[in-house]
Amino acid sequence: MDFESVFAGVARVIEGSGVVIMAVGLAAVLIRYAYDVIRKGAGSYNQLRVDLGRVILLGLEILIVGDIIRTIIVETSLESVLVLGLIVVIRVVLSFALEVEISGSWPWQQRRGDQSDAA
Repeated sequence: MDFESVFAGVARVIEGSGVVIMAVGLAAVLIRYAYDVIRKGAGSYNQLRVDLGRVILLGLEILIVGDIIRTIIVETSLESVLVLGLIVVIRVVLSFALEVEISGSWPWQQRRGDQSDAA
């Protein structure tokens, strides 16, 4: 085995982990929501969205790591670097959008709940 094939395998494992985290996380979030609906008679849709957003964010971050490893070590060409750049930009935009959905503010702004702590 050479260096590139080892890291190609590492990149596949990391990317697979990201997909598994999103799939298992989705199942866990939906089961928790269904449990709340059965137990309380109603589930919190907002909590479902927040939990699902967190799962997606974690999975996206792990997928980005796999993409970076694959591009830098395995497929070093101008085309693969440009594709990686585009993928990272898309995922960063998605991450920012999900963060705004989850917290209700931009990452660099004070969170809604933290404003009362500052006063």
